[in-house]
Amino acid sequence: MHQIKLDSIDLKILQILQEEGRITNVKLAERVGITAPPCLRRVKALEDAGYIKGYHADLNSENLGFNLVVFALVGLHSQAETDLRAFEELVGGWPMVREAYMLNGEIDFILKIVARDLNHFQKFLTTHLTPAPNVESVKTSLSIRCGKHRPGVPFTPDSVFAK
Repeated sequence: MHQIKLDSIDLKILQILQEEGRITNVKLAERVGITAPPCLRRVKALEDAGYIKGYHADLNSENLGFNLVVFALVGLHSQAETDLRAFEELVGGWPMVREAYMLNGEIDFILKIVARDLNHFQKFLTTHLTPAPNVESVKTSLSIRCGKHRPGVPFTPDSVFAK
């Protein structure tokens, strides 16, 4: 990845793509005020520089039968860097864990786990998470509902330049 200096057009492109990932290049170019070929080159450069990590569809988990979201607060026996990385690698192989954050403080990790139902989650908890190497404690909270789901970065082109 090579670093590029972002200008206001690049930032507008990023903002629009974050909200509307399926927008056509022609419509994107129109919205940012340039023609399609340079717009496509800019998007490719933003991808190559790592500003755009990928594209995905935001699926409706409930329609697919995944009705339970659980947050697990995990404490580890050891916080040595090799042990932290080993836990992250292990978690990376568990499809039910959709997000994992290492924390500062009493809890070492918070995991967002998506399951079909309580039985599906309990099986994962007892066969994978709690018996995992280096896991000292697991505290869980079941989500009642999601009041806000807004992936991405909270920026506008003006806010980035105002640093």
